[in-house]
Amino acid sequence: MTTTTAPGEALPLTAAQMARGDWNPLWDTLREWDPAFVEGYLTMRAAAFGRGPLDAKTKELVLVALNAATTHLYAPGVRRHIGNALAHGATRDEILQVIELATVLGIHACNLAVPILKEELAANEARGPAG
Repeated sequence: MTTTTAPGEALPLTAAQMARGDWNPLWDTLREWDPAFVEGYLTMRAAAFGRGPLDAKTKELVLVALNAATTHLYAPGVRRHIGNALAHGATRDEILQVIELATVLGIHACNLAVPILKEELAANEARGPAG
């Protein structure tokens, strides 16, 4: 379902995101087709930034991990949030540890695939030599 905005309707979060250089160009088509949806998404996302017990540095470190995670791998986001974390006082070692922790997500590929490989090797051995 497409939501619509009236011509000239203000989209303040979208405009602010673009003005500060934090706009993902992959969102351009979605913004063109459904600007109210994008504004709604940015409204939801802004709620986590504007309040809560985590300081700005910690939030940026979490965003480094999310963007670096094997399920996301969004380099522009990693770069932006590393820069933001540094600006909020994060150290190289803090950021490096976050990146190292994010790699733990990737180990699940081994947890899934290695047992399957073991089973398939055993099944292949039981079948005997091809020929």
